[in-house]
Amino acid sequence: MASLSSFSFLLFSSILFPMISFSIAQTSFRPKALLLPVTKDSSTLQYLTQINQRTPLVPIQLTLGLGNAFLWVDCEQGYVSSTYKPARCRSAQCNLAQSKACGECFSPPKPGCNNNTCSLLPDNTITNTGTIGELAQDIVSIQSTNGSNPGRVVSVPNLLFACAPSFLLEGLASGVKGMAGLGRTKMGLPSQFSAAFTFDRKFAICLSSSTRSNVVVFFGDGPYVFLPRNFDLSESLIYTPLFINPASTAGAFFEGEKSAEYFIGVKSIKINNETVRLNTSLLSIDSKGNGGTKISTVKPYTVLETSIYSAVVDAFVKVLAKVKRVAAVPPFGACFNSSNIGSTRVGPAVPDIDLVLQSNSVFWRIFGANSMVQVSEDVLCLGFVDGGVKPRTSIVIGGHQLEDNLLQFDIATNRLGFSSSLLFRQTTCSNFNFTSNA
Repeated sequence: MASLSSFSFLLFSSILFPMISFSIAQTSFRPKALLLPVTKDSSTLQYLTQINQRTPLVPIQLTLGLGNAFLWVDCEQGYVSSTYKPARCRSAQCNLAQSKACGECFSPPKPGCNNNTCSLLPDNTITNTGTIGELAQDIVSIQSTNGSNPGRVVSVPNLLFACAPSFLLEGLASGVKGMAGLGRTKMGLPSQFSAAFTFDRKFAICLSSSTRSNVVVFFGDGPYVFLPRNFDLSESLIYTPLFINPASTAGAFFEGEKSAEYFIGVKSIKINNETVRLNTSLLSIDSKGNGGTKISTVKPYTVLETSIYSAVVDAFVKVLAKVKRVAAVPPFGACFNSSNIGSTRVGPAVPDIDLVLQSNSVFWRIFGANSMVQVSEDVLCLGFVDGGVKPRTSIVIGGHQLEDNLLQFDIATNRLGFSSSLLFRQTTCSNFNFTSNA
């Protein structure tokens, strides 16, 4: 288990319990899908969303954590709710959450501090910090969708989450009170919403570089319809397997836990259709959970192991040899005079970067809009970052490379569907119609 300070807990043996059942608000309406609006914070580049939680309902702003195992919120500062319920040791809730710790609290009972409750390890994936927190449940309301518009609001009365101390908020955007975990666990929001409303264990994200408009996370299957042509993006996805890392990649975890993050099988990298020479053994996940490629919403740019980074930059610069190179602008290592680079429908006219997947015919193509970053009026930089020697994960596909691409994560079948750049279809992730049809 990762080292943690200032807490003690008792380990208990695993006991089989019947699966906890989720109930929904008393209504004849059962949604087929849900949605959360997402915005991009201009100062931190984090993707933020908001849920309504507690009784009475309170809007809670959260940083979106694609690989976080579950929802966690700060319970130290003003958590008041008449429907808050801590999860008692050895309860069905503890079993579902796969908690291996049972703790006591040595101050008066309050949300986040109760005796005979099981614990989880909430994780701030921005700072890679973890701690211990109380497992609890409370009501959450969320908007339904038909895939084209928002619909009526529905409620999950007993959504499981972890209480965290306030210090875990360090590094998160201003006003944020926790992280919305979309990870591949039974506690992750996709699995809990799926269980509550009995729809497919799928979700889709569509992010944007814009800090002035809403984009969207869908829970459930498509359609995923975007303006201006009411195009259903679920009909034109490319699919590749999702892989399970056998070892946790969290900042804190219980021994034996698998990673909650989403890994794909990149086999090689091509630039301008030429294969980049690199150590391909780094692209596989070893028995200790090192290596491989994961997708992240908390890294603003794609992070590459040093030797991979150097090979990609060298190959990219070689193709752009006729474009004037300028001084590097941290954190980027390769920058160019943008007056020498043309523009296309899919961004700056630079070489395509292909992440080759299960075969040469299946690849994730990164066009200029997702490969380049405009750092000043006349400077464009290759938007990849050196991750150092021997990082835990060799390639971390970051937010900039995800923007204006729709990604569908099918947890049940371990499959990722991706659209490639929506700019080709003359739309963007900002073009979901948030006008209610209810």
